[in-house]
Amino acid sequence: MSELHLGVLICLVAIAVLATGIPIAFGLGIVSLGFLIAFEGFRSIDFLADTLFSGLDDFTLVSIPMFVIMGAAIGSSRAGGDLYEALNRWLNRVPGSLVISNIGACALFAALTGSSPATCAAIGKMGIPEMRKRGYSADLATGAIAAGGTLGILIPPSVTMILYGIASETSIGKLFLAGVLPGLLLTVLFMAWALFLSWKRGERLVDFDRRYTLAEKLELLPRVVPFLVVIAGVVYALYGGIATPSEAAGVGAMLCLVMVIVVYRIWNIQHLWQILRDGMRESGMLLMIIATSILFSYMMSSLFVTQSVAQWIAGLEINRWVLMLFINVLLLIAGCFLPPAAIILMTTPILAPIISNAGFDPVWFGVILTINMELGLITPPVGLNLFVINGIVPDVSLPTILKGALPFMLCMMLAILLICIFPEIATWLPDTLMKR
Repeated sequence: MSELHLGVLICLVAIAVLATGIPIAFGLGIVSLGFLIAFEGFRSIDFLADTLFSGLDDFTLVSIPMFVIMGAAIGSSRAGGDLYEALNRWLNRVPGSLVISNIGACALFAALTGSSPATCAAIGKMGIPEMRKRGYSADLATGAIAAGGTLGILIPPSVTMILYGIASETSIGKLFLAGVLPGLLLTVLFMAWALFLSWKRGERLVDFDRRYTLAEKLELLPRVVPFLVVIAGVVYALYGGIATPSEAAGVGAMLCLVMVIVVYRIWNIQHLWQILRDGMRESGMLLMIIATSILFSYMMSSLFVTQSVAQWIAGLEINRWVLMLFINVLLLIAGCFLPPAAIILMTTPILAPIISNAGFDPVWFGVILTINMELGLITPPVGLNLFVINGIVPDVSLPTILKGALPFMLCMMLAILLICIFPEIATWLPDTLMKR
């Protein structure tokens, strides 16, 4: 069996194993160890522990539990509801104001949590019932939240970006900066579609039943300003030359804990322990996935699959943009079946040298990859955000939610196209603030 055929077999087996619902870390570990034993014998077990633990011997990984705790702290408070209500009061007279307010709240909440499901749950629990009560159709209300929640893995801080940075040995600071403008671009595209569809359908063009006074609009600002302070604190620590990404993550986690204690009065020891427990549980899961993905990469390299795939693609001599189209299609298909963490950690070791040889910027590609992962979150059969939304409003069917999310998927594809045509959308900010 050739290395290329072996690579196809490994991918099919990995997808089949992960499709059973087994935890990603165990699935990757079983596949990796199984193929190593099958082709190299039981002596390969001697390197198992060293490979797993050496993969975690990276100071950058400290940022993962810090950012996860940051998101857990925000998710445990009424922060999502306050963001939604504040934006709704200011945008009350805009056509499609409630949908636009929810998308804006998703973008801000995502910037603090970095989690798409958490963003969907926090904003959707308040926003979807309110939109439906005001006359918005179920597909638009649910689709907007499902798509808005995906911004959680693009707008920094993003755990997905950290995973890609570690797997591709790319600067996490540059990746965070690269996600800012594309994140804003996607937010604007989502809002533009929501405004257009609301206007076309005539769905509550203006909420005439309520006008907010200036005092009412300013009332919630003391609860929203701390969000901006936290974001500014992390950005200043990271890009002001004060701290590394791991240290900046610690600053963010501390600021978020202080905010929920001071602003939201969450100082009960039991509540704080729950935040730390949930954060460490998710962090442990991510670190186990990273460790077994290192083993998976070692297995692919040891069996010469990675090198053979790179040589085969280099020998095709096709236009690099055709190559990029194939890569996007591959990522989109993979996103239909696997979660973002698994895709990134499985494919990056193979794709990274191909991207470099084709002359693409790895920071730029990190943004393209992340938007593809966003698409996977709202693409059946394993679109996680679709199921989160369905759990919030069980009376709305999955096909209806998917129908509402479909135009937002097209917005994501348009964003990928724009970033391909104008790569500066992703590269200008990191190149300007962090000179090569």
